[in-house]
Amino acid sequence: MRYVALAAETRVADASAASRVGEAALIARAAYGVGSVAAGLLPTVYGSRVAVLAGGGHNAADAMLAGQHLAGRGAQVTVLRASASEGDEHWVAAARGLRMVGAEAASSVGPVDLVIDGLTGLGGRPGGLSGPAADLAGWAEAARAAGALVVAVDLPSGVVGDTGACDGVTVRADVTVTFDRLGPVHVVGEGAERCGQVVVVPVGLDFPAGSALGVLDADDVAALLPDPPPTADKYSRGVVGVVAGSERYPGAAVLCAGGAVSAGAGYVRYLAPDAGAATAAVLSRWPTVVAGEGRVDAYVCGSGLTDLDAARRVLDSDVAAVLDAGALDLGADSLRGRAAPTLITPHAGEFERLTGIDPRPDPLGAARTAAQDLGVHVLLKGQRTVIAAPDGRALVNPTGSTWLSTAGTGDVLAGAAGALLAAAVKRGGLDVLVVGAAAAFLHGLAARFARVPLNAASLFDSWPDAVAAVRG
Repeated sequence: MRYVALAAETRVADASAASRVGEAALIARAAYGVGSVAAGLLPTVYGSRVAVLAGGGHNAADAMLAGQHLAGRGAQVTVLRASASEGDEHWVAAARGLRMVGAEAASSVGPVDLVIDGLTGLGGRPGGLSGPAADLAGWAEAARAAGALVVAVDLPSGVVGDTGACDGVTVRADVTVTFDRLGPVHVVGEGAERCGQVVVVPVGLDFPAGSALGVLDADDVAALLPDPPPTADKYSRGVVGVVAGSERYPGAAVLCAGGAVSAGAGYVRYLAPDAGAATAAVLSRWPTVVAGEGRVDAYVCGSGLTDLDAARRVLDSDVAAVLDAGALDLGADSLRGRAAPTLITPHAGEFERLTGIDPRPDPLGAARTAAQDLGVHVLLKGQRTVIAAPDGRALVNPTGSTWLSTAGTGDVLAGAAGALLAAAVKRGGLDVLVVGAAAAFLHGLAARFARVPLNAASLFDSWPDAVAAVRG
């Protein structure tokens, strides 16, 4: 598990470390990390042309001192200042000996090979950059278009650190260097895309051992995928009841059931809301699926479903459930008070219809709010899928792929999540948050292994490759 720290937590950790080793030492460590990463991006440091974008805080001191390291190795370094005012003594020390140019004279700098962004750090506010800082962000984007690489310190300036929101002008980085622990901006929202590759450099910040926000890694997912024990049978591995599809959407039932089969369910029942095309399609595609009632460890309900009575029966049961698409049409009140473990899997539009909140500006905050309000686990689908628990914990999936933006992939995800949920119910020690995050992790990884352009059914063939990858 990689833990993620909010800006306030990072400030506390920074202050604690500064009181222990001194602010100058922390800045020196950060600058050395940024300079080392930047040097590694250049074909050769000697003779390279480097521009540092400097605001007035310690973020700028980190960036300028990194520029000093590069200048010491023969780079030609120019500092572009967003303000005529100098910062504190650390800022002044970091600027010493470097060529300084105001934002109004940026056009005189000429072409560069590398830009280090130190305009704003975690103290950046919503609304993006303005004034000279915005002008310098535009200059950096033009330099990037001309072939320069942009390295951001902590986060791309203008992006909101705790949400990843990009409300106005921001810097777009190729690489972002942060310190000791990821922040929300690095893993969620549009800001995560503007970070580019994120490199975490250790500088000795004092973070607590855990956090309410994290990112699963392959080992976490592998722990949910043990070899079946010698005593295993199809029932002990988890029985999934699929309530999906309709006469209008039989394919959704095929995809949802296929997700459960491919993700390793011991037994899949298709509990058809009608006896028509959906049943025939499922049984034709998946001969191991059995149609009809029986024992179930977890339901998957809603993909392509138009029979709300069938969805209501699932919600009224005391069985764990994954609820997707049509099941969410029952509304928020139908979810509140459900005692059985529940994971809902809306995309942004379904989430907004269910909650009245557009999640796109702040997917992490929206998912957390909804989970706490509804009392269920929320898997908010997107390029950076967020999974949130009613207790305030949240995980962000790192394996998303834009190739998943095609019809039916969410149905496969719902079925796969149902299989992992049923297996976890049988094993005991159920954590729905981790189950949902693991399903999203494997779903994204399967997309990366699939041949492109992929369609939803492609994920069935590549799912075993995803499982093999996380198991090493």
